[in-house]
Amino acid sequence: MRLFYLFFCFLILTTCSENSVNNENCKFLLNVGVNVTINLSLPQFSQLQFPSNSVYISNAGNGGIIVTNAGSNFFAWDASDPNHIPSSCSVLEISGLEGVCGCADKNTYSLITGQPLGNTSLLCGLKNYRLEQSGNTLLISN
Repeated sequence: MRLFYLFFCFLILTTCSENSVNNENCKFLLNVGVNVTINLSLPQFSQLQFPSNSVYISNAGNGGIIVTNAGSNFFAWDASDPNHIPSSCSVLEISGLEGVCGCADKNTYSLITGQPLGNTSLLCGLKNYRLEQSGNTLLISN
């Protein structure tokens, strides 16, 4: 029985690993306070009432915030490319359900999962913010 417990503890310790994203290398984005409320009834956010649409919100987070309607859920991502030093080109542009960096390397990220697409050498995924829905209101915070 003691051998079983020893094996079980060994198994737990060896299978638990860090997230696949190496957070030591994801140091370009600051932990800025975010507290944004969105009213889906307002015209500038009306496209979020339909699945597969995204909206950019400026003046929040590091490079703005991208909110995406994924059908059954909403997601909120920092619009700054986490694999670049913040600059004018590192703010993501919305292209369907993808965010594309404006810099020369054109890093592309899924606005559903936040993970990099195409370039497997990218170390960091998009910074996610907490999003709560209450009726026609979305509250984004961290």
